[in-house]
Amino acid sequence: MNLLTGHCFMILSALCVVSSSRVLELSDKFIDISNDGMWFVKFYAPWCAHCRRIEPIWAHVAQSLYNSPIKVAKVDCTRFMAVATHFKVRAYPTIMFIKGPYRHEYVGERVKDEMVNYALRMSQPAVQRLSQADSLGYLKETHPVFFGYVGKQQGALWDMFTLHAEKYQPHTWFYAMSHDLLKNDVKIPNETAIFVYKEDEAYFFEANPVLLQDREALNVTLDKWINSERFGLFPKVTRSNINELMDIEKYIVIAIVSENKLNEITQTERDFKDMIESIIKKRKRHLHERFQFGWMGTPELANSIAMSELTVPHLLVLNSTTGHHHMPDDDPVLMTPEAVSIFLDQINNQMAPTYGGNSWPVRFYRGFFEARTTLTNMWRGNPVLTALVFGLPLGFLSLICYSVCCADILDAEEEEAPETHEKKD
Repeated sequence: MNLLTGHCFMILSALCVVSSSRVLELSDKFIDISNDGMWFVKFYAPWCAHCRRIEPIWAHVAQSLYNSPIKVAKVDCTRFMAVATHFKVRAYPTIMFIKGPYRHEYVGERVKDEMVNYALRMSQPAVQRLSQADSLGYLKETHPVFFGYVGKQQGALWDMFTLHAEKYQPHTWFYAMSHDLLKNDVKIPNETAIFVYKEDEAYFFEANPVLLQDREALNVTLDKWINSERFGLFPKVTRSNINELMDIEKYIVIAIVSENKLNEITQTERDFKDMIESIIKKRKRHLHERFQFGWMGTPELANSIAMSELTVPHLLVLNSTTGHHHMPDDDPVLMTPEAVSIFLDQINNQMAPTYGGNSWPVRFYRGFFEARTTLTNMWRGNPVLTALVFGLPLGFLSLICYSVCCADILDAEEEEAPETHEKKD
C-alpha cells in the first residue's frame, strides 16, 4: 500500500496540467516514470522560436489524443537539464514517442494530423490483425496508404513482413488478414502475398519461389519495395521528407507552386497542380513503377535543387539514383497533359536533357547559390542588420590589412633614407 501511494505521489509530482490545454508539464521526476504507459513528449526551450511556433499545434495534438492512452506532455529542458541528458536531446524542439524502454524521435511534418496519426500508429502493434469484413472498408477510408499480408502467418515471407513492419511503423500502417476479407475486393495472386493499397488499387510484391528460398535477398528486396511504395500517389514534398524520397530509386515528378502563410495558392497554380495529379491517376499502372509524383509548396527548396530562380507554377523531375534533374523546355503553364506525358516518356527513355548531379563542381556551385540566396533574403528582410553583421567584420579586416600594408611601406621608406650627419670642425 505504501509503495502504491508513493508511486502515485511520484506521478502527481511529475505532472502539472496546463490549464489552457491538455498538455502535461513534466519535471525531472519524469525520468523515474517514463517507462509507465505511452508518452508523446516535446522537449523544448523557452527561447526557441521553433518551439513557440508549434506550441498551439501541440495543444491541438493533446486535445485530439485526450481520449487515448497516450499522454501528451512537454518538458522545459533549460529547467530540467537532467531530463534532456537522459533522453539525449540534441536540438529543440525534439518530439519523442516513448513506450516503455522503446523511444523513437518524430521527424515528420509538424502539423497536427501528421503527429496524431504517428502517435496512434506507434501506440499499436507493428502488425495489426484484421478479423472483421468491414475493417477493410474502414482502412480504405481512413488510410491513404497501408500494407497488408494475406495468408498463413508463418514462413520466410511472414517473418520478413513483421521485421520490416517494425522498421517502417513510424511511417505507415501494416495489417495481416485472411483471404476471405479480400476475396470481394482484391484478386490475390498467391496463397501468401504482400500488397500495398493506395488510391483504390492494390499493388502486390513479386515474391517468386527462388526469392523465397534466399532470405537475405528477400530481406533486401522487400525493404526496397516497402520503402519505395510507402508514399501516396501525390504527396507533398517538403524538407523533412525529400531525403526519404531520394532513397526510393525512382524519378520524382514535382509540381512546384507557392503557398502563402494560409497555405493558399493561386488558381493558375491549382489548375497546374491538378493537371499533374490527373496524369498519375490516369496512367498509374504505366507510370507507377518508374515515377513517384508529388507537389511542393515552397519554391525555395526547388530553387536550391535547380540552382536557379524558377517561376511558379513549374515542373521539376528528380532522378533519385543519380541526383540529376530534368526540366521541360516549354513553359509549364502552357503544357497539356499529353505534352507532360511525352516529356516523362523522354525521361524514362533517357532522351531528355539532364542537369545538376553530384559532381564536385556542381556541389560547389550549389553551395555558392545557396549562400548567395541566403544573403539576398537577409538583405531583403533586414538590410540594416545584414550590413552590421557583414559590414563590421569586413571593416575591421580592412583596417587590419591597411595597417599591416602601411606599416611595411613606412618601414621600407625609413630603410631607404640614409642618415646624413655633418662633421663639425
